Amino acid sequence: MSDDTAGDAPVIPERLPIVDYLQLGDDPHLLANECTNCGARFFDRRNACAKCGKAEFGSARVADDAVLKSFSIVHRAAPGIPVPYVSAIVETGDGTSVRANVVGLDDPMTAELGMSLVFTTYGCGTDDNGTECVAFGYASV
Repeated sequence: MSDDTAGDAPVIPERLPIVDYLQLGDDPHLLANECTNCGARFFDRRNACAKCGKAEFGSARVADDAVLKSFSIVHRAAPGIPVPYVSAIVETGDGTSVRANVVGLDDPMTAELGMSLVFTTYGCGTDDNGTECVAFGYASV
């Protein structure tokens, strides 16, 4: 009689989002916590709404289209981070404010307030098991 108690090996995902509110799959998107009373949106967990004080939230998909509202061109970063890059605040088509990088610009100096952007994802590293870390940003249209 054999004692085979090893069980199933843990499943290692091929891709992991860099933040919990990034939803991967066939249709990648951001998912915000939305106050059911006033509609304020947050990307972190909340005990109560910072706008109205109520404590009930639902999930809300964030629109993919966006406009560049504020940005800074970063010239210094940790070793291994390519510079310059554009760190930004964008406003999506549904009014959600998102902090993200503007990606895919040939020259970061071409970033302009009011430019149209679209949500995108990209790989930002791979661990020793081959699991890819996936980040998000906004690319010019």
